[in-house]
Amino acid sequence: MKGAFMSAKRIGILTGGGDVPGLNSVIKSVVYRSSELGGEVIGIRRGWEGLTHVNLDDPGSRARYIMPLNRENTRTIDRTGGTYLHSSRTNPAKMKELPPSLRAGEFPKVESAKKGVTSTHYDVTAAVLKNIGTLGLDYMIAIGGDDTLGYASRLGKEGMKVIAIPKTMDNDVRNTEYCIGFSTAITRATEAIERQRTTVGSHERIGIFRIFGRDAGYTSLYSAYVTSLRCGIPEYKFDLQHMIELLMTDKAANPSNYALVIVSEGAEWEGYQVREYGEADAFGHRHKANVGEDLSAEIRKSTGEETIVSDLTYDLRSGSPDFLDKMVANTFAGMAMDCIKKGEHDLMMAISKGCYTAVEIPDPKLGPRKVDVETMYNTQRYRPIYANKLGLPIFLAKP
Repeated sequence: MKGAFMSAKRIGILTGGGDVPGLNSVIKSVVYRSSELGGEVIGIRRGWEGLTHVNLDDPGSRARYIMPLNRENTRTIDRTGGTYLHSSRTNPAKMKELPPSLRAGEFPKVESAKKGVTSTHYDVTAAVLKNIGTLGLDYMIAIGGDDTLGYASRLGKEGMKVIAIPKTMDNDVRNTEYCIGFSTAITRATEAIERQRTTVGSHERIGIFRIFGRDAGYTSLYSAYVTSLRCGIPEYKFDLQHMIELLMTDKAANPSNYALVIVSEGAEWEGYQVREYGEADAFGHRHKANVGEDLSAEIRKSTGEETIVSDLTYDLRSGSPDFLDKMVANTFAGMAMDCIKKGEHDLMMAISKGCYTAVEIPDPKLGPRKVDVETMYNTQRYRPIYANKLGLPIFLAKP
């Protein structure tokens, strides 16, 4: 069997962006399958930073960023969450500063202007390709969201054989109906909301849950779907007074005299824009102020009602994956190795129309996948649409 594979195949693997439960299942499955086929897996630590900051001539730097993987050191990693390889939000095509190992080199400069301020960045893709060549990598498996996979697509265009695996709690990567981490995030959000009903109800307040979703409202919408709550999503600016009226109606109709609402971190109402703060990361994202707190202030100002605001963000990505994320992670890993065995590349492992498939890596210029408001979100009741699901795949994405 080993001879049927590419005996000299050396596979690099990395995780980029935020961690989600299920990443370690992918890593372990790739290592185990590769060992069965006669391949070798090299872990790149801290995402794309591992290929921009490493000095392969320095043993200390090499040990920090390069980790040969085998059955022994990955045997138990799938029992926990996080990522065994660690992560970063490094974008090799847009680096503000050159790392020490690259300062003697010449790299293209990229100028970008935002709000009248021009900034200069470096594109160190040439150094990434050189390090990949020095490591002798035949394939690169990149596990990440739209930012990480966007750069994977760039490497594919530069001639590197790339396989992409989508992961993000936001579930907003294009060309797939499911990303690793989404199910566990919804499971955790549901548990937290159900637990907090007792506190919100005991004090007869309005509970506001802020949840991940910078550009897309899948996490908020699906959490609302299974908890039967109202929600605000980035794809639709709701009417503030109408939302408040609905919540007050919910509260009055509830024997325990409380109401709950979920808002995505990027949700907005008419006349309001989520405030951002801090320095932008390598992919241009800044932290968003807590829209839950701002909604709370508006509710108190309009009605005098007391509120409780809970930030359900990082807790959703911590801990071990649920069954679905483990299953999808293991399956995506197996699919990736099937592609490599057949010599295929520049593909992303995906679920389309409810079926596993390999698709084109999304064009990063298209941005994240968005909720189809017309078929999924009730713009009068600010709830998910529950009707007309017959014939849809399990994750309710419209074909």
